[in-house]
Amino acid sequence: MVLITVPGPLRDRVWFAVLGALALGVVVLTGSPASADHPNALWRVVHGLCLRDMSISGHPAPCLAVNRQEGYAVVPDLRHRTQVLLVPTARVAGIESPQVLAPDAVNYWQEAWDARRWVERRARLPISRDRIGLAINSVFSRSQNQLHIHVDCVRPDVRQALEENQAAIGVAWTRLPVPLAGRWYTARRLAGDDLGQRNPFDLLARGDPDARARMPLETLAVIGATFADGSPGFYLLSDHADFLRRDTGFAEGLLDHGCAVLGQP
Repeated sequence: MVLITVPGPLRDRVWFAVLGALALGVVVLTGSPASADHPNALWRVVHGLCLRDMSISGHPAPCLAVNRQEGYAVVPDLRHRTQVLLVPTARVAGIESPQVLAPDAVNYWQEAWDARRWVERRARLPISRDRIGLAINSVFSRSQNQLHIHVDCVRPDVRQALEENQAAIGVAWTRLPVPLAGRWYTARRLAGDDLGQRNPFDLLARGDPDARARMPLETLAVIGATFADGSPGFYLLSDHADFLRRDTGFAEGLLDHGCAVLGQP
């Protein structure tokens, strides 16, 4: 039998990779709204593995990226070919956390929009802005007690419905005339290539007093758009958990983890 000695730093990185795969596997197995066996698994991946490996080796494994200055990590979803998660490196529970509405809050939505490049890399294709969506679920539709924004392709039917009804979507929150993925959303539009300092959490809380009063129930999505005049922008979509309507507040349902839109012209 031949024994191979692995140098210390390399050995540490190997172990981090193994532990990262195991920990990400936990997130994958508990990634549905019906399961919350390991509600801190995602936090342990980011805080216990990605940040630590970044400090030791300069590599963020098993994350795709870590930005210490802005305070976020990009975590790959092992279940789905293209999806990534934008996760704060600080402890933030979710959409109900006061931190997301603080005056100095990081605009995690802009960082999530920038993270779409990782979706393109995983898809190995360029993806137009109107085929990318961001979503955060309510407390009743999430498996993890760490804020995370889903970044992936948009469902083809959702993309088509928004395009066909864009004339009904203005700069104020308005009920959409059609359901999206079986749920009724309120919507508004934003112009511009990027969100910049425009934080959708804040836009929802300031624009809808009812939403601000029930933030734990809220679910929110940001869908890239190219408007009829050719200008770039976004659709902001809001819904809330309502058990009388059997709605758990699941904006992630607007996304398509199979990326069927990539097969459309």
